[in-house]
Amino acid sequence: MKTKIATLLALVVLTACGKKNEEIKEKAPEKVFAVFGDSISKDNALTAEQMLNKYQTLKSGDTLNVKFSTKINEICQNKGCWMTLDLGNEQQAFVKFKDYGFFVPMNAQNREVVVEGKAFIEETPVAELKHYAEDEGKSQAAIDSITAPKKELKFLAHGVLIAK
Repeated sequence: MKTKIATLLALVVLTACGKKNEEIKEKAPEKVFAVFGDSISKDNALTAEQMLNKYQTLKSGDTLNVKFSTKINEICQNKGCWMTLDLGNEQQAFVKFKDYGFFVPMNAQNREVVVEGKAFIEETPVAELKHYAEDEGKSQAAIDSITAPKKELKFLAHGVLIAK
C-alpha cells in the first residue's frame, strides 16, 4: 500500500514538474519595437512571402490596406525618408512614409520591421528612371540603356515598428 502511494505521489510530482517546464518554454521574451508614425501593433501581420503573393495579385492603380513583417534591406542615408523591404525571391518593396510625416533611423538595416499602410504597384516612366540613374551617378551608357518603364512594388506606410 505504501509503495502504491509513493509511486502515485512521485507520478504527480513529475507531471507537475513537466507542466512547469512547458510553461517556461512558452514564455520567451517579447521583442521590443520602436514606433515611428502612427502607433500600430505587430499582431496579425502578414509574412514577407504572404505579402509578395498579395503584390502578385495587384495591377497598376490597385491599392491594398495591409500590415506585414519582414527585414529592412536599405534605408535612405540622407534622412531616413524611405526604405526597401525584403519580400523574398529577390523581390523588394519600396516604402515611403505618409505625408513625409516621419523618418526612420538610418542604421536600421537588417532589422525586423512591421509596416502598416497601402501596398500598390506603380510603373515608373523611362524619364524618371533615367533621372534616378543620373542622381546615382551612372554612366551615360547605363542611362541610355534604360528604354522601358519599370513595374515597382511600392508601399505608403502610416505606421512602422522596428525591432530594437
